[in-house]
Amino acid sequence: MKYDLIIIGGGPAGAGGAVYAARKQLKTALILKEWGGQSIVSDDIQNWIGTPHIKGAELAKSLKSHVMEYKGENLEVIENSLVTNVSGSEGDFIVTTDSGQTFNSKTILITTGSNRRKLEIPGAVDFENKGITYCASCDGPMFSQMDVIVVGGGNAGFESASQLLAYCKSVTLLSRTEPRADPITVNKLLANGNFKLIKNVTPKSIQGTKFVESITYTNTDTKEDTTIPTSGIFVEIGQTPQTDFAKDLVERNEFNQIKIDPKNNETKTSGIWAAGDCTDALYHQNNIAIGDAVRALEDIYLHIHAK
Repeated sequence: MKYDLIIIGGGPAGAGGAVYAARKQLKTALILKEWGGQSIVSDDIQNWIGTPHIKGAELAKSLKSHVMEYKGENLEVIENSLVTNVSGSEGDFIVTTDSGQTFNSKTILITTGSNRRKLEIPGAVDFENKGITYCASCDGPMFSQMDVIVVGGGNAGFESASQLLAYCKSVTLLSRTEPRADPITVNKLLANGNFKLIKNVTPKSIQGTKFVESITYTNTDTKEDTTIPTSGIFVEIGQTPQTDFAKDLVERNEFNQIKIDPKNNETKTSGIWAAGDCTDALYHQNNIAIGDAVRALEDIYLHIHAK
């Protein structure tokens, strides 16, 4: 069977695309490894429009529930499947999953998002899950009344620090530049006596025995090294787009983000669109991702019916 459209990914963009595709009665397959994307680890999402507060796991359930309302004649949902390769050309694409299944489609929408970037310094591998973690909302309670470090000066780093202050004795945030987070968020944390911001530094190494005991950082101005004790290190240093499976078909930038036309989210490969955190769009948020997927679907529908 040949689908009109295959959507790859189960985050907000993938779910939004699936709902719109089904409503437009396009013969569609949604292939996903898990629902919710990166937000599934968030304890309190406060900017999902229409819902002042929602947990990441609840958002994932909501997205799945909405998509499943349309499952049937026009929409097939293939869960727990990781796409490993996309080949072919417009009108005849082949999508292959980790189980060896193949699916044929006229068009493709890629919404695979990105994964968290990891530290690449001595000790980072040795102490992963032994004091080094990449999810404050998941692991914060384990560090109750301890002194912890957050690495990363963007919104994600400051939001993690805010969460950790509910559990930890103190939180120190290491930023390689001036903070890039929203000023309101930064100022709120700076007013907390248990929070400390150290700017213009880069992590150098992590030390410990069975678990993390300290981190060493280098001041980028003075080149001096400083070691401070800590029981936990929470890493928030950016994302790695999940796009390798399509690297032979779509053009990517130096960060491996898929290049798109911002007017319609189409890639430079005719018949393939992309939306969300896997693209080179200027901003990446849940609300933006779902809007970009809807824009792509409008264009995909016209593309298919203009043939």
